[in-house]
Amino acid sequence: MVYMKIKNLVRKNIQKLKPYSSARDEYTDLNTAIVFLDANENPFENGVNRYPDPQQTKLKRALSDLKKIPVNQLLLGNGSDEVLDLIFRAFCEPKKDNIITLPPTYGMYKVLAKINNVENRELLLTNQFQPNLEAISGAVDFNTKIIFLCSPNNPTGNSFSKEKIEKMLQTFKGLVVIDEAYIDFSEQKSWLERLDEFPNLIITQTLSKAYGMAGIRLGVCYASKEIITVLTKIKPPYNVNKLTQKKALKRVLNQQKVQKEIGKILAQREKLIKKLKSISFIEKVYPTDANFVLIKVDNANNRYKQLVKKGIVIRNRTTQPLCENTLRLTVGTKSENKKLLKVLSVIS
Repeated sequence: MVYMKIKNLVRKNIQKLKPYSSARDEYTDLNTAIVFLDANENPFENGVNRYPDPQQTKLKRALSDLKKIPVNQLLLGNGSDEVLDLIFRAFCEPKKDNIITLPPTYGMYKVLAKINNVENRELLLTNQFQPNLEAISGAVDFNTKIIFLCSPNNPTGNSFSKEKIEKMLQTFKGLVVIDEAYIDFSEQKSWLERLDEFPNLIITQTLSKAYGMAGIRLGVCYASKEIITVLTKIKPPYNVNKLTQKKALKRVLNQQKVQKEIGKILAQREKLIKKLKSISFIEKVYPTDANFVLIKVDNANNRYKQLVKKGIVIRNRTTQPLCENTLRLTVGTKSENKKLLKVLSVIS
């Protein structure tokens, strides 16, 4: 394995940065506080008149217990997009460093690279939707800081080869970010189980998919204590609001309901795939480890318009590399899937 020091990957100005410290950060035991006169808040209690816990202590403890990861190896963000942006800002020097992404993939990596003025070297997946290790190796240079992997991948739905990911982690001198937004729907094991093996590994997850909490915007980052310390240094002081923390904690603690819903989605996914294969204009249904199915049709633009006219909103992915004439269908409820299949069966 390539030996590396995380400190050497951090931007020089971030290394020297003294983080903003809120009053609540400075007071270690909020439970013993009687009077709060530190933050210029409105003193009249209405449930949200006080700033939220800047460290999201209770929620982190719950996630730590669930995932078997120490609290000091967790960072919470206002959606995974904030977490990803923090990674860019901590490790990528604008106009100098570069990252590698593997299209077709989640579009925000490219957007965040542009926002942070960082070169994005796009290397297509293979025709089997797997990383091309030879191409990646050839594209890496001294200023390549991060490789972004989405596994299970969006929009293709498949998981990347464990051997290929392991090879990148072992040989790449920068950071490998594995976006596991859809891991709860996959039979593949999360890379969380091997987090301590690789100092350059960052894993992001979300409560927006399997946990059904898209409306509260909560993303989770798992990494070494050293990386989490750097990211915590630059995060906004109250980035996860009080209502989000409360809702998320309740949901995380109710694993029985979460797992039951995941089971229903997986059962519906299996039934949906079976029915999709009988639709005449669907040429291919791709294997999936996510809560969506990518299908290849005769004319994606036309089929997309037909579905929209019937009130069925899906995602047209035909403009993405390797995804010509494809549509991405989220697995809905039994009733929603039935409506989708009914429309698909009658349009021509």
